[in-house]
Amino acid sequence: MEVVTRMIADMPVVIFSRTTCCMSHTIKTLISGFGANPMVYELDDFQDGQQVERALQQMGCWSSVPAVFIGQQLIGGPNQMIMTLQVKNQLIPLLIRAGAIWI
Repeated sequence: MEVVTRMIADMPVVIFSRTTCCMSHTIKTLISGFGANPMVYELDDFQDGQQVERALQQMGCWSSVPAVFIGQQLIGGPNQMIMTLQVKNQLIPLLIRAGAIWI
């Protein structure tokens, strides 16, 4: 888990993704559409991708991608938590509090 902690430090939004995952693409598009510039780690292109995936699973992501951290907090994995926040109009305030967007 230490490797993930280092990767998310000082970044308002971090997304762990796979280049072939359609849900990862959807989440990246949604968050970027608000003007945020997330740090995206494509685990299938990342040298230590398998180690990161294991750490994400230890942190509670049953399936490792997409895993979204906002303000260094795990917000959700592929369990559609991000979509739930969007539908409830809670995603934008979360991004603002993390300093990812300014409105």
